[in-house]
Order: sequence, then C-alpha cells, then structure tokens
Amino acid sequence: MTGILILEQALNGLQFGLMLFLLASGLTLVFGIMDMINLAHGALYMIGAFLTAWIVQFTQSFFLSVFLAVILTSLFGMLLEKTLLKTLYARDHMSQVLATFALILILNESVKMIWGTDLPLSAPDYLSGPIEIMPGLMYSSYRLVIIATGLLIALLLYLLVSQTKMGAWVRAGASNRSMAMAMGININALFTSVFGLGAALCAVAGAMLSPLLAVQVGMGENILILAFVVIVIGGIGSVWGAFVGSILVGCVDTMGRSLLPFLFREFLPPQWAGAAGPAVASILVYVLMAGVLFIKPQGLFNQRS
Repeated sequence: MTGILILEQALNGLQFGLMLFLLASGLTLVFGIMDMINLAHGALYMIGAFLTAWIVQFTQSFFLSVFLAVILTSLFGMLLEKTLLKTLYARDHMSQVLATFALILILNESVKMIWGTDLPLSAPDYLSGPIEIMPGLMYSSYRLVIIATGLLIALLLYLLVSQTKMGAWVRAGASNRSMAMAMGININALFTSVFGLGAALCAVAGAMLSPLLAVQVGMGENILILAFVVIVIGGIGSVWGAFVGSILVGCVDTMGRSLLPFLFREFLPPQWAGAAGPAVASILVYVLMAGVLFIKPQGLFNQRS
C-alpha cells in the first residue's frame, strides 16, 4: 500500500461523495420541507441516466445530452409532484413509503418498456485518458470533471439556499412549515420548485456516474440507500449536512473497499482477506451512521429540532 494509492482512492471517494451529495441534497430538502419519505427519488436518478444515454444517440454530444436530460427530468419530477405526490403530503409516513415504493416498480417497468433493460453510455473520447496531477499520480480526466462539476453545483446550491429569497423560503419551510405558511409563503409553489430542483440534481448524478457504472433498470435503488444514510448522518433538511455526510460516506465506502483487503492481508491468509475485506467494507458506512447517531441523534447539522 503506497501513498499514491491512498491519494487516488481518496479522490475516488471524493468523486463518489460529490455525486452522492447531488442525490442526497434533493432528498433531504424534500424530506425536510415536505416531511415526505420519497423512495422514488432514486428512480429519477435512473431516468436522468436513461434520458442522457438516449439523447446522446441523436446529439452525439455528451454534455448537451446531460443538459437536456436534466431539464426533462426536472419537468417530469415537477409533473409527478403536481399530479401524484402532493396527494401523499397529508398521509402518514407508512402510506408514503408504500406509495412511492409502488412508484419505483411502475417507473422501472415503464423505463424497461421504452428503452429496454439497459443502454450504453460512455464518457467523451477527449476525457477518456488519464492526466498527471502530481508526479507519479495519473488520474482519470473524466473523474476530475465529475469532481469539478460536483463542487461547482455544491457551491451554487449553497449560494441559492443561503443568499437568495427562495433559499430563505426553503430554510423557513425546513425549520417551521406552519410558520412559513402563516408568513405568506406559497408553500405549494415551493414544494414543486424544490421537487423539480431535487429531480434535476438526481439527473446530473445519474448522467455523470453512468459512464463509470452502468445505465440499467433498477440502478437507483442501491444508491438511494446510501443517500438515506447520508441524510441521517448530516441531519434532515440541512444541505450542508448532506454535503459533509456525502463526503464522509463516499470516502469511507470507497477507501474501505479498496484498502481494507490490503490491511487484512497482513493478518489473514490471502483467500480469507479477499473475502473479508469487501464484506467489512460494505458495513463501514452503517457503522459510521451508528456512531454519529450515538453521539448526535439528530444528525450533525439538523435543521429541524
């Protein structure tokens, strides 16, 4: 195990964490403001990926396809909120879980009927090679673009929430929805806008991660679990908490899966180390969550006390 390997895996963890932040930030705002558990949030991540893979066949431009897919996914998310999800706001959380789980199945089957079970999507050719970011460390240029994109969107989201009137409404809604309504905030329009923003962020994450993973039906379910872990760690309704939680989860998950097998080889036979490393790494993020909840049951930066 070398310092270069550790630094490379730290960059991979940062890249994954920033994309996880895009998914978790929209989820924590929806949960924090609307008090709604939306299991179908991961399906919007899948739809953004499929739209990007489909549009790129016509435009031959990856980033133009991402832009168009983000807009279409955002519009679809707002339509979904206006027609179906708003009927669940007054329901209890169990009803929301069951309804949005059913929506996952409906959207998965709809995507399968339209595009099939998977679509090919590759990074642009001019970003396919590595670049040297320091002596001895060659790193994927596309992963660097993902990191830069994630940091830029995180900055823009921070400015939106902290420096604009809409951001003040979002913070007010997350802190005390009843008082926000009493002060004259159009809570219905706010809900639709927040849901559209969350859908757009999902689409960016799905589009940018798909060349590294795969565009396939059901791709949103596994990453949605990590997104819920993030908002539990960061605190419900807190964008800053979602950012910190995402970086922690991304780095712990990525570095654990890559570095623990090397560590176990020092104490265990090679065949045992190869099996134990990934198994232990897969539970590290849940150990992290349990540790945070033991110290701060409301999460690191809870906006709703």
